[in-house]
Amino acid sequence: MNGRSLLLAAVLVPVAALSAPPPAEVPLTLAGARERALERNVDLRIERENAAVSASGEARAKGAYDPSLRADARWRDRTDPVNSIISGAPPGELAPSSSGYAANLGVSQLLPTGGTLSLTTSASRDETNNVFAILSPSWSTSVGLELRQPLLKNLSIDPARQVLRVARVDRTRSAASVARATAETVAAVERAFWSLLAARHDTEARASAVALAERQRSDVEARVEAGTLSEADLAPPVAELERRKGDLFASREAASRAENALKALLLSDPADPLWTARLLPAEDADAPATTVPDVETALASAVALRPEVAEASARLDRLVIDDEAARDRTRPQLDLVAAYARRGLAGAQNPDLNPPFPVNATSIPDAIDGELGRSYGTIREGRFPDASVGLALTVPLGNRAARADAAIARSSRTQAELALLKARQAVEVEVRNAAVALETAAQRLSAARAGMAAAEAQLKAEEERFDAGLSTSFFVLTRQNDLTQARLAETAALADLRKAGVDWSRAAGTLLAERRIETEKDEPARSPEGGNR
Repeated sequence: MNGRSLLLAAVLVPVAALSAPPPAEVPLTLAGARERALERNVDLRIERENAAVSASGEARAKGAYDPSLRADARWRDRTDPVNSIISGAPPGELAPSSSGYAANLGVSQLLPTGGTLSLTTSASRDETNNVFAILSPSWSTSVGLELRQPLLKNLSIDPARQVLRVARVDRTRSAASVARATAETVAAVERAFWSLLAARHDTEARASAVALAERQRSDVEARVEAGTLSEADLAPPVAELERRKGDLFASREAASRAENALKALLLSDPADPLWTARLLPAEDADAPATTVPDVETALASAVALRPEVAEASARLDRLVIDDEAARDRTRPQLDLVAAYARRGLAGAQNPDLNPPFPVNATSIPDAIDGELGRSYGTIREGRFPDASVGLALTVPLGNRAARADAAIARSSRTQAELALLKARQAVEVEVRNAAVALETAAQRLSAARAGMAAAEAQLKAEEERFDAGLSTSFFVLTRQNDLTQARLAETAALADLRKAGVDWSRAAGTLLAERRIETEKDEPARSPEGGNR
């Protein structure tokens, strides 16, 4: 019983496999293929994330101009060692002691000129047993403003401005990279779409050739049975039939590979159910209209439109900034320093006051008699002003590191200038080659169509001669092969013409505009439904 079950299973399993439902067929237009690729293509999504990173980098660079707030508060108790006969120490003590609280608050702002503006304020309360101190407790306050402005180094560019300018250039370069990746993705999708369509037409042509060979074999078999032909005359059509079947199987494999290549551009998830479906690319009614490309106009505009040139230009802009910053670091540091502050003081009379010489200190002036509020009052009244202005000079001796950095930056800038020139030359070469390819593809299609019409007429005439007994099966099969090759040539020429049109638009930098596809710095590229084919 078990042996019978195994035998039955061995028979049914292949039958079940043969009866498995065929893969689902999914119609696909060229516009739909572009739309799907722009949404899911992995390389394009990576470039968009890079653009988002560049946008965040610019926001981060602007953070250098955010004001910084600094605050501290402390309590302190100290006894300072004083080596003097007028230390102010009370009787029996080595030195006077003091204790109190202090608080400081400051706001600093980096200026677009490379300078720094600082606003500070402080307040403190001190108690002391120093017999020379007039006030205890005393309140000391201050409010000040300081400006430090570079005059040589860091005047035209400083690290913060360098980072910000580089971040802006990187954002421009990332936008160009997104445009380049979008154009490359669209071009690759369209080429793969036309390649798949051509592969399917090849398969159809091969299948038609197999059908013709089967018809010819059946015709020869009938004549052999009728005795008008010998058995040997059946060998050529049979051999040709099997050869054409082999070509058909190979064309099916090529079509499957072309379909997988297109799916790789459209899908981002290996588990996407579309991997197991069969794509049915939609056919255009007619071949694309071709006109003689205006090479000179395209050459003039391609340099401005191609994102590859924009990327190379952005790289040069970045190295120009680095070169400027490196040369600036070789200069001496000369800063203008200007400050203005108002200080305040108030307090109560020191009960331990005991000067060793006669002094009228039994009372303190009304202007400083009080507590914290009175101390700030003296600031408002401007009783203790403090103004200063001057220059601060720092000259690095030798400065070999900065000089070496400047030399490296200068060489890197020169390399970037040459790379930009090379990119422009490459664009011009692509435009010229694309123009030649487009014109040649149109000529090939015209010749292929004329050849196919001639091959059809020759096959029809040869079949009529064969039916009349004036020709042999060999010549009929030869004419069939000629027709098949003519069909394949037309299919290849049509696909090449379509792909040449794509390459021309990409080389001229007009591909995205012609397809009405817009790219933004931080947003995915979008294609309108039913856009240009």
